[in-house]
Amino acid sequence: MTARHESSYSFCFVAVATLFVTCLLVSNVIAVKLVAIQGLLLPAAIVIFPISYLLADVLTEVYGYRAARRVIWLGFFCNLLAVAAIWIGGLLPAAAFWSDQSAYDKILGATPRILLASFLAYLVGEFTNTMIMSRLKLATAGRHLWARAIGSTLVGQGLDSAVFISIAFFGLMPLTTLLGTILTQWLVKSAYEALATPLTYAIVGFLKRRERIDTYDRGISFNPFAFGE
Repeated sequence: MTARHESSYSFCFVAVATLFVTCLLVSNVIAVKLVAIQGLLLPAAIVIFPISYLLADVLTEVYGYRAARRVIWLGFFCNLLAVAAIWIGGLLPAAAFWSDQSAYDKILGATPRILLASFLAYLVGEFTNTMIMSRLKLATAGRHLWARAIGSTLVGQGLDSAVFISIAFFGLMPLTTLLGTILTQWLVKSAYEALATPLTYAIVGFLKRRERIDTYDRGISFNPFAFGE
């Protein structure tokens, strides 16, 4: 099976890309809530954010790194638009009878430091994940999808957790607590996707049969900013 021309995006590709962006946007909204699960302190985004890595693996495995790169940047700019819209919404004068401005600001507002941490962690984690996934596919001749998906996630999620927690909370909590938080988030997110491996296999298998496509990224640029390559 070979890739169709890149400008011909199918419904399935658009559906996966849309789900990816949705997972990202929802994660950033619900991440404000911290939950305690079996003694572990985690953001509520844990319920859906790891799915974005699963979908990035699917995009890379089926459509290739270049297609995944476009979707990752699409997610970035959609998130930027959402943040801008939320910020402008907070600045608009509230109706006289609406008394929830403080709740709006507390839940939806974010400090520049948190936003910077979130944006950088997303780009570093997602691009690292997709690059490793693509290179491992070449190295293994397309075999061992489970190892490639889990391996790329371990690195990508590790960098995501390290970058976000370090930038967002360095100096605000003891170093041992900060390192423990990074480790906890990394392990939980990675375990989440490992358990979802059968779902990855199911989606990849369906798309390859439906699209009649199986992309190998030979001779391409892995530069995240090489949009035209």
